[in-house]
Amino acid sequence: MEVKASAKFLRLSPRKARLVTDLITGKTAEEAIAILENLPKSTSLPLGRVVRSAIANAENNFNLTLESLYVKRAIANEGPRMKRVWMRGRGRRDIKLHRTAHLVVVLDSKEA
Repeated sequence: MEVKASAKFLRLSPRKARLVTDLITGKTAEEAIAILENLPKSTSLPLGRVVRSAIANAENNFNLTLESLYVKRAIANEGPRMKRVWMRGRGRRDIKLHRTAHLVVVLDSKEA
């Protein structure tokens, strides 16, 4: 039984978020939470919230236990980019791109 949780329009770079999602893919849910709590990356906090949300969905909606769950997929897709003007010298300007990300975590139960 697949259980899914997502967070959209997060103000973080999807390229940097993929480094963290690759670490937890295939791990058990408990191990994924432990990794994210001790990882010194800025993406680990929002991704930990998404993992905990998926665990809560599994426990409340599908009566699954934490011990039987593992991270089947963890995806960091690119969201819309916010474009801002950055003033430069001699009356010129540049465009700053503030990237956003959509995080998706899919948990599945281990077959006994």
